[in-house]
Amino acid sequence: MTEIDENLIKSTADKMVELGLVDAGYVYLNLDDGWHGERDEKGFIQEDRAKFPSGIKALADYLHSKGIKLGLYSDAGDFTCACYAGSHGYEYQDALTYARWGVDYLKYDWCFTKDVNAKGVYILMRNALGKAGRPIFFSMCEWGTSKPWEWASDVSHSWRTTHDIGPAFLPLETSYDENGRRRWKPQSVLEIIEINAPLRKYAGPGHWNDPDMLEVGNSITVDGVFYDMTESEDRAHFTMWCMMAAPLILGNDLTNMSEETLAIIKNKDLIAIDQDSLGIQGLRLKSVDSLQYWFKPLVNGDWAFCVMNIGEKDTVVTLDWSTLEVRDDISGRRTSFSSVNYSVKDLWNGGEPFSTLVRGKGFLNEQYVINTVYVTVKSHDVIAYRLTPVEKK
Repeated sequence: MTEIDENLIKSTADKMVELGLVDAGYVYLNLDDGWHGERDEKGFIQEDRAKFPSGIKALADYLHSKGIKLGLYSDAGDFTCACYAGSHGYEYQDALTYARWGVDYLKYDWCFTKDVNAKGVYILMRNALGKAGRPIFFSMCEWGTSKPWEWASDVSHSWRTTHDIGPAFLPLETSYDENGRRRWKPQSVLEIIEINAPLRKYAGPGHWNDPDMLEVGNSITVDGVFYDMTESEDRAHFTMWCMMAAPLILGNDLTNMSEETLAIIKNKDLIAIDQDSLGIQGLRLKSVDSLQYWFKPLVNGDWAFCVMNIGEKDTVVTLDWSTLEVRDDISGRRTSFSSVNYSVKDLWNGGEPFSTLVRGKGFLNEQYVINTVYVTVKSHDVIAYRLTPVEKK
């Protein structure tokens, strides 16, 4: 979207405050492609004054007064993806300009790059930002083509692991134009999970796998076909991004949003899972038929646990904790269900804690042990719990 201007960004900031999104933790407002004007006679980039008559610096000041940080977009090539001025050859000038404007976040794309090495190009911009005199979150976006997770932990704060996402839970069908060329299509939630899940060992505090923005509440038309996701699919999508410790970047229209969408993106218990200071990306323990079982280690011995149903039918799940023991080499943590009692908090049903404790093969409450627990997981949906160790009685 390049139809952006000063009024839109200010009204979006106001809406973020009004809806409680800033208080929920959404503290960046990122401008994507289309803010650029021309370079001056010395090569310094200017904003498009028709779109931003007060200037980016004044816009940053406005956002900062609301408790919001400003993000900008640029590209490692000669041009951005929408054919505005890229940063190739102007890295230090652009970084200095962003710092002077009060920018807090830079998304750095990969369009129109030619005969350049990704690692070298991104290190160059990292160094430029480091000399600019202002802390700026550096978000790499070269779509995972050079496997940045293997080398970028000291280059950027996050790196895209996938191509662009779309509001589709299942993969979209491939189509071709009249010349037999494959048409562009976005990647689905499930496709991106499959790409991102094996990369958990590369993520950690200050350097994150980025599986692209959230599509909760979005829709798209591809080749004349309209796509959106159900509330269940939105809930599963949001949960899995939190389980994978992904950057939570809203991609929906804040001015035209249902109460259901707002409730999903403001779920404070899931946001706490995503933002947990231990900083460990969740692991998929196992897949059984249409069900995926995920755990994420948290601070103070807690665990996040969810089951995602990718099938077309609602499924009754038998929770037998003896079959769900986790020994995580990355965090050095283990669940130890046979010896540790856990309280259970349901993260999607009002955040209410269960009246039970996980222990071994079943649940323990004050009167009796329930050896088998049955939970229904709806089609394209999740169940999600927070497990907290408690003292034995």
